[in-house]
Amino acid sequence: MSGELRDNRGRGDAEWGLPPIHPEGRKYGIIAVAIALVVLLIFDWELLGWPLLALSAGVFAFFRDPERVVPQGDRLLVSPADGLVSLIALVPPPAEMQHATEDGGPGLGTEPVMRISIFMSVFDVHINRSPIAGTIRRIVYMPGRFMNADLDKASEENERQHVLIQSTDGKTIGFTQIAGLVARRIVPFIKPGDIVAAGQRVGLIRFGSRVDVYLPVGTEPKVLLGQRVIAGETVLAEIGTAGLLEGVSQ
Repeated sequence: MSGELRDNRGRGDAEWGLPPIHPEGRKYGIIAVAIALVVLLIFDWELLGWPLLALSAGVFAFFRDPERVVPQGDRLLVSPADGLVSLIALVPPPAEMQHATEDGGPGLGTEPVMRISIFMSVFDVHINRSPIAGTIRRIVYMPGRFMNADLDKASEENERQHVLIQSTDGKTIGFTQIAGLVARRIVPFIKPGDIVAAGQRVGLIRFGSRVDVYLPVGTEPKVLLGQRVIAGETVLAEIGTAGLLEGVSQ
C-alpha cells in the first residue's frame, strides 16, 4: 500500500503485482492499440498488425509507474531515475544552477561538484523522482538538440530541464532531465515553490533519456560507474560524506 512504513526488521507488507500505467501514457497506449486493431480487423494485414499490437504493449510498459520503497534519512540522496550510472565526473554546475534563486535560495555556486549521470534506455521506467525532501526553488527549461543522451556533451547541448531543490536543512541539490535520441518531451509534475518528499514523482521524459545529479560540495557518490540504480530506492550519496568505493564487474 502506498505510504506504508516499512523497515529492515520486517515491518510492513510486501507483495508482487503488475505496476499501474501512468495517466500520461494511457492515451499513447490506446492510440497504438487502435491503430493495430484497424490494421488487423479492417485491412486484414496480419503481417503488420500483430507486430503493431506487440508494439502497443511496449508503449504501455514504457509508461509503467511502480511503487518504490524510499529510504528515509535527512542526509540520504536517492536516485531520481532508473537506469545505468554512465558517467561520474567532477564538473562545474550548469550556469542556470549556479546563482541564487529568485526567492533568495542558494544556488550551487561555481566550484566543481560531483555529477552522477544516469542513462535510461527505452526499457527502463521513465518516471523521475525527487532525490531529497525539500522545496523546489528553480525550474529552467533549455531547448536544444536530440543527440545520444549517453554522450557527455548532451549535458550542454541537448534539450534539458534543470531543477534546484533546497532541503529542509538548507542544502541545495540540482538535477537535470535531458532528452535523448528518441525522447521529444520532458513532462514536469512540479513547479517552483512546491514542497516535495524524497522519492516523490516529479516528472518524466518520453522514450529514452538521461538524468544528471549534482551533489553538494564535499559529497561523493555511493554508487559505482556501470551500476544500475532504481529511482526512489537506490542511495546515490550521503550528504557530507566522501571516500573511494571500488567495485568489480563480474
